[in-house]
Order: sequence, then structure tokens, then C-alpha cells
Amino acid sequence: MVNQLKNELHNIISGACEVRFGTVIQAIAGYLSNGEKPGRAIEDPKHFKEQEEQRLSEYLSLNDLWIDTVDLSQYVSEGAEQKVYLNGSEHVLKLNDAIYYSSWKDYLYNLTLHNYFFSDTAYELLGFTKHDHTIYAVVQQAFVSSTEDTDLASVKAFMAANGFENNRNNDYINRDVGIILEDLHDENVLTQNSVLYFIDTVFYLTDNFWQDAM
Repeated sequence: MVNQLKNELHNIISGACEVRFGTVIQAIAGYLSNGEKPGRAIEDPKHFKEQEEQRLSEYLSLNDLWIDTVDLSQYVSEGAEQKVYLNGSEHVLKLNDAIYYSSWKDYLYNLTLHNYFFSDTAYELLGFTKHDHTIYAVVQQAFVSSTEDTDLASVKAFMAANGFENNRNNDYINRDVGIILEDLHDENVLTQNSVLYFIDTVFYLTDNFWQDAM
């Protein structure tokens, strides 16, 4: 089962298999990955990300993926990594500058993994915008209204049932597959009618994940 899941995720990350709302995400990630060795170490993350953003900007311009119509008056909240805006009654827009990631490609992998594991709150990448010289991904997600407080013990049990162990605080890891999932506190996992909804996730791929792809 572990090898089957790992192979399936490799195919999704490479763009060989589809995932909900994955077309644009996988296309950009594939463009940024072209010519790179999977999982390679980045010697100078800042310089690498600057170069990557140049390539990303070129791709966005060529494919008409720049957005300048975000209604900033619909602001809801923000954290270290993103700003949240209402988008009608059923969706929110999230602007993310990928600050938690050493590359935009890794952020796009995060979106892909979220959409695979949590398709009911899948991210739809609408495009990118720029503000004060900073690039933000613009993703749309279904609005989830919580009806009760989230029991973190239930989150832990759910994750354990899906192969993830709680290795510290609200962080989890699947060592066999090579996936880390962080920050699953009660503001990132909401409960509606006794059902858990994962609305904000931070996925990372470890060296173990890439081992079979090298």
C-alpha cells in the first residue's frame, strides 16, 4: 500500500496523473522543474528563488495568468504566509507569497498534495498578482463555516488512520512515503457537523519521497 501511494503521488507531482484543480498547478510546477533533478539541494535559496521568480513571471505573462482584480475590501484575515478575502458567499481567495517554501515549485507541490488528500477543500489556482514587488499566488477555496470547536485528538486519530504520526505539537509525518504535514491546529482544521475540514495545510516532501525518483 505504501509503494502504491508513493507511486501515485510521484505520478501526480510529475503531472502524469490528474488531481482536482490540478491542471494549472501541475503545468506551472512542470515548467519550473524542467531540467532540474528532483529533490536536489538548493545551495543558495534566496538566489535560487529570485531566479525562479523571473522564470515564473515569464510563464505567467505568456499564459495570461496575472490577476489585478482582487477585491481588497473583502479582507477577512491574514497569517504569516497568506491574506484571506471573501469571494462571494461560497468561496474565499487566499493570497500566498510562498514564504514557508524555499521555492515556488515546492509551494505548488503543496497545493497538489492538499488537493489529493483533501479534495473537499481543494485549492483552485486562479493566477498570480504582485503587490509592493512581492508575487502572490491567488487561490480560491470553498468557504467552510465551523459549527463546533475542533478536537485536536480527533485530528490526531484521523491522521494516524491515514499513516501520519504526530511528531511534535500539531505537526505530522509519514516516514514511509516521505511527507511532512505541519500546523494542523484548530484554526487550520475546522469542524462542521462533526466532519473535519482541512482548510490550510503546509506539506513538505522529504528526501525519502524523492529517493525512487532520482
